[in-house]
Amino acid sequence: MARTRLTKKAISTFESIKKVDDAGVEYWSSRDLWRILGYTEYRHFLPVIEKAKTACQNSSQPISDHFEDVLEMVSIGSGAERSLDSIKLSRYACYLTVQNADPSKTIVAQAQTYFAIQTRIAEVQQMDAYNQLSTEEEKRLFLRNEMIKHNIQLADAAKGAGVVEPRDYAIFQNYGYQGLYGGLGAQEIHARKGLKKSQKILDHMGSTELAANLFRATQTEEKLRKENIKGKAEANQTHFMVGQKVRQTIKELGGTMPENLPAAESIKKIEAKKRNQLKEKTND
Repeated sequence: MARTRLTKKAISTFESIKKVDDAGVEYWSSRDLWRILGYTEYRHFLPVIEKAKTACQNSSQPISDHFEDVLEMVSIGSGAERSLDSIKLSRYACYLTVQNADPSKTIVAQAQTYFAIQTRIAEVQQMDAYNQLSTEEEKRLFLRNEMIKHNIQLADAAKGAGVVEPRDYAIFQNYGYQGLYGGLGAQEIHARKGLKKSQKILDHMGSTELAANLFRATQTEEKLRKENIKGKAEANQTHFMVGQKVRQTIKELGGTMPENLPAAESIKKIEAKKRNQLKEKTND
């Protein structure tokens, strides 16, 4: 499905319900969002949020970081208010929620475009933060989290192109690797890097290799949506071609080809070390 063109009215609508908490962090209320998305009752909107939570969990993002249960004072008419259960949604939570909302509603398509754009803007801003990171470990953690988010968006774009079944998506991903890694697929990359079958390729990439794969994922997603590409074969070829172009860019810049970069320490160990450091600081 092609990304819907945003109208000024839609932008104004979603901006009007955006809120900022005491810490300066923007968020949206589920009590505001369900009405704007055209649901007749709040209870009909809750299953959509549950699907979004599942997507959040599957992306290895803590649900509590993006979906916070709160009590909210809601107007019930005649100037009276009532305290009702609500959910404080981060921008990412909104993105996942609208992706799981009823696509037949025009306003939902508008919301999908709005929050996709907002997410992209935030990513650009985050790259400024990335440039300020000093250690390889910090850069790896940052880029690995970006890959998790973008792989969700890439999967959604691939689904819109017709890549639906898990097996088909694995093939689609393999085409991207083959383009970027000079014809090597996932199995060949595992062998080249000396990884076990159970080990994830992305978990053993250094920051340079992660950055190349992040560029592959973001550019493929954008091309699939922008050109409204349909069909598994077309989607696979698009992923392969984008991978090739990223590889060509690396070559032109005189960089090391990704298959020649050494496997890095498992990022799981780095994450565990960071958690232990945080605990030690908390206990001090």
